[in-house]
Amino acid sequence: MKRSGTADLPLHYGYVPQWLAERMAKLGLGITESVILEYGKQEMLRRLSDPFWFQSLGAVMGMDWHSSGITTSVMGALKKAINPLSRELGIFICGGKGKYSKRTPDELFRLADATGMNGDELIQASKLTAKVDSSAIQDGFQLYTHNFIVSNTGQWTVVQQGMNTEDKTARRYHWHSAGLDSFVDAPHTGICGKNQGEILNLVSSDAGPAREAIVQLTMEKPDLVLKEFSKLIMPNHHEVTSKNVNLKRLGAALWIAHEQQVANFESLLSLKGVGGRTLQSLALVSEVIHGTPSRFKDPARFSFAHGGKDGHPFPVPTKVYDETLHILRTGIEKSKLGFNDKTEAVKKLHEIAIKAEKDFIAEEANFDKLLQKENNESWQYGGKTVFGDAKPGKEKPGNIQLKLF
Repeated sequence: MKRSGTADLPLHYGYVPQWLAERMAKLGLGITESVILEYGKQEMLRRLSDPFWFQSLGAVMGMDWHSSGITTSVMGALKKAINPLSRELGIFICGGKGKYSKRTPDELFRLADATGMNGDELIQASKLTAKVDSSAIQDGFQLYTHNFIVSNTGQWTVVQQGMNTEDKTARRYHWHSAGLDSFVDAPHTGICGKNQGEILNLVSSDAGPAREAIVQLTMEKPDLVLKEFSKLIMPNHHEVTSKNVNLKRLGAALWIAHEQQVANFESLLSLKGVGGRTLQSLALVSEVIHGTPSRFKDPARFSFAHGGKDGHPFPVPTKVYDETLHILRTGIEKSKLGFNDKTEAVKKLHEIAIKAEKDFIAEEANFDKLLQKENNESWQYGGKTVFGDAKPGKEKPGNIQLKLF
């Protein structure tokens, strides 16, 4: 058993408005289907176990780019969209937040009864991953959400989250069944977080005598974490700053969106009629589907696809969101019939963005102007937040894409 990583997040309260929840479910399904069609369901499980990819997925879906709410909202949207198609997709999502997490064993039992998988093993895995992160490892976070994602081949991923009420932070734990050896003897690739002093870790490889006698504490420091362990710590501030974004990579996505480039891509990508703003979103969605793990170190960048429900970095452009969904949906349906023009077009956006990055020199000074432009023009794209609809801006900075880089 290897845990793929953890993520520390500021604890946020609030709700996801219905207009965003519906779009999140559709986009989550589209991205899931695209990944499965292109790379297989086991790759989808692996990606969900990567804290950086998961955070990027939440950002591209229009959630608050850095908050704890991404966990429950993204998993809720995925469960709602994926489970009705679980037989076709080959994956199923159990559990959820609060009382729904306690229903995980029953859901797994029914799933096993319907598919012939070993329900006892799956239920045991679900219970043990929760026990390890809440009891065997005592780091100050109490679990309140647990999601168990399983494929029809029996492989699984766990995404669960704990809350620390004292410092108002949440910690997300990711598990992946690949490489399962033991739940109680060094099951993790590492344990890492803000330095809180010594912790109790009864599943450390050094804790054999402690497990036998139940008397000895084991201490594990962050500098002992293995290199492949992923750790993501998100800041407390709501606004997206240039420090949170890889400007070079963002610049490539914005370059693609410039109207001069749109004209060049219409015939190449079969995306005629799609505006530059939609291409910006599609380029970032394309990266979530096709990007390699190293490209998700700055999840905030993906909030430039569809903004955030709290207005950071800008209101959710619902018209652009819907265009993105339409292109992704029609591409997936056509690919099932053997026509891959639109899915290949979306993939090509990611490839072109990577090549374009090599020639960009980012200028941090104009980042605020880019944010101003997006906020000023948000009303044109049906911009919405939890506080209401976006209003026309007073200033129009112009083609910030080219000025920024």
